[in-house]
Amino acid sequence: MAFPPDACSLIVKYVADSKPTLVSLCTVSKQFQVAAERALYNTLHLTTHEITISVCRLLANTPRLACLVVALSVYNQEDSDESAGSGEDEEEDDGQSPDVYWNALAGALRNTSRLRFLSFYFSDGGQTNKAWVLDGCTFQLRTFHCDLAWDTHLQAFLGTQSRLSDLYLADFQALAIAPPISTAAFLPKLTVLECTFSEAAAALVPDRPVCRVKTCFTHSRLEEKRTELQIIMASLRQSKRRLRALDIADSSYTPEFSLELLSHITREAALCTDLRYIGTLVLPVGGQQRLEFYGHLMRLPQLRCVEVDVSDWDPPPTHPAALRALTHELRLYCPSVTSVIYVYDFERHFVRMEGHLVVYDEDALTDGLWREV
Repeated sequence: MAFPPDACSLIVKYVADSKPTLVSLCTVSKQFQVAAERALYNTLHLTTHEITISVCRLLANTPRLACLVVALSVYNQEDSDESAGSGEDEEEDDGQSPDVYWNALAGALRNTSRLRFLSFYFSDGGQTNKAWVLDGCTFQLRTFHCDLAWDTHLQAFLGTQSRLSDLYLADFQALAIAPPISTAAFLPKLTVLECTFSEAAAALVPDRPVCRVKTCFTHSRLEEKRTELQIIMASLRQSKRRLRALDIADSSYTPEFSLELLSHITREAALCTDLRYIGTLVLPVGGQQRLEFYGHLMRLPQLRCVEVDVSDWDPPPTHPAALRALTHELRLYCPSVTSVIYVYDFERHFVRMEGHLVVYDEDALTDGLWREV
């Protein structure tokens, strides 16, 4: 007697964390094979070249399995023997040349018609000018983390993504090709944008429902940075939704420029009315400047989390007692704040409110907080 599909799904869900068990279930019966393959191929993390080529060839040659892939992450890590210097001849003999790798990936992507979450991670730089692997893809993404270099292939691909709402870009350049990025039809559902170039934010925020932005200043000279700030603020005002989170990194944090940034935000209702998260700002040491800083925060009625840099403080306020004291001081002026991220020399310290208590959480993951608050 065959198990009903619901029973198979429950059993598969119970053992979903064990890949070997799922593989074994595929051989038990047709019912178990369907449920187990769905769990096996729903989310894939491809790390080394050897694993990526093997899995991608399977997906390219088996459309039935490719259609099960919903989330795909590609890390482009070299195999251990390659990184140890195995030699070009051996690499060619194994058929693991870069062209083989990228062609296999392109073939798999063309078959994953139900893909909704795609990530390319190239932490070592690597060969990022490979956006041609997206040519001919028919899937409609919801989330896209892209470490690929911006080129005509990437722009053409993004022009087809009418449902993409969450986008990370490691590179950007304005190309005068179709489809033009300046039209509202280009990424019409975009709401979350993270980019390493402020030019990307200036180009992709207007006329779209973007409400969460993380970027960084490209320039270091004060006058150029002021001009850049005005361009960013102008683009944020043109968003179809009110701003909820803004995180702008800076190569040289100063309290004076942080106050200028806050001044630009708090003078615009479209930018400050619904703002929940803001960073990274320098918390001034001097009392008068700090009062001015708090005065700006008081104009953000929905603020829940603020990220402040305290690298100029001496002694550093990194002890839990000092962090709690600073948080209590900040909440005197801005009681809506429920969490604060303190940055000292790039080390992050997180405190949050539990009732009336300020709790220091050294294990908290804060990098994605701007997406959640």
